[in-house]
Amino acid sequence: MKKKELNKVRSQIIRCNKCRLSKTRTHAVPGEGPLNAKIMFIGQAPGKEEDRRGRPFVGRAGQFLNKLLEKNKIERKKVFITSCVKCFPPKNRIPKKSELEACWPYLLKQIELINPKIVVLMGNIAQRYKNKKILKNRNVIKTYHPAAGMRFPKIKKQMTADFRKLKQTLSKL
Repeated sequence: MKKKELNKVRSQIIRCNKCRLSKTRTHAVPGEGPLNAKIMFIGQAPGKEEDRRGRPFVGRAGQFLNKLLEKNKIERKKVFITSCVKCFPPKNRIPKKSELEACWPYLLKQIELINPKIVVLMGNIAQRYKNKKILKNRNVIKTYHPAAGMRFPKIKKQMTADFRKLKQTLSKL
């Protein structure tokens, strides 16, 4: 039943035209991962490569995320990865409040259906647009967005520590 509901949300995201981003996207990026994922990663918005392929974190930031996952023996295929906004903002700009609000119900429904034990909020946008529904009965780990981690050594070092914390939290579940 939950799988059907998650597929319904995915279809709604793909057909969504609640904001202007639907007019400029190539593909909506609903997110991906198993229904029983213990970990959900939430980023800001799809990038250009994600828009082209319709999949989350498949560009350079996604490759960096994959390295962090591998280093901590966390299989990407066992986590759910999505973003606050489901369409690529032109020129990779920060999503507008109206765009975030249009996508928010989709994200909340995904969290409700997947019911992850750990939510990893990656970057300022994901951390700013959280609410009690995300936090309720979950471990929340805040970290930088992988795009920042691959550009700045200090941030990369902090993200490495954050992912070790994630691995430790996961091992206690």
